[in-house]
Amino acid sequence: MLNIKHILHPTDFSDNSNQALKYACSLATQFGAELHLIHVSQNPALLAPPVNDYLPPDYYDRLMKQVSEQLATLPEEVLNFTGSVTRNICAGVAFVEIIRYAKDNAIDMIVMGTHGYSGLKHLIIGSVAENVVRKSPCPVLTVHPENYEFVMP
Repeated sequence: MLNIKHILHPTDFSDNSNQALKYACSLATQFGAELHLIHVSQNPALLAPPVNDYLPPDYYDRLMKQVSEQLATLPEEVLNFTGSVTRNICAGVAFVEIIRYAKDNAIDMIVMGTHGYSGLKHLIIGSVAENVVRKSPCPVLTVHPENYEFVMP
């Protein structure tokens, strides 16, 4: 029998991520598990130092405030989840921080979307979901963005 007590949902606030959140909430409810929501932010000044010259000095602080506000509305904004929720913001490379968080917090399952905000970035650094699946210390449920409508029991 599965003993799932901690479910991690990494979010980029995209529609696909919100679809995967429905699965995470349902599983957390069914297993009586704590839901961990994280967003991984990449500081553009750290990734490309020349960008720093063109950003306002408080850019990253304002970005973190916005992310905190968005994260605070989940999952209540998406659906009526009443279970235990832990919210965190991590900084760094998305798949690395997701794996690190899963290991550090004894996560039993990761539930994430297969497609977030990617575009050209996907071609350059690859799929976050793909890297998480390959390197995860626990099972990963990936949710495809199309043709699947999840119905809460």
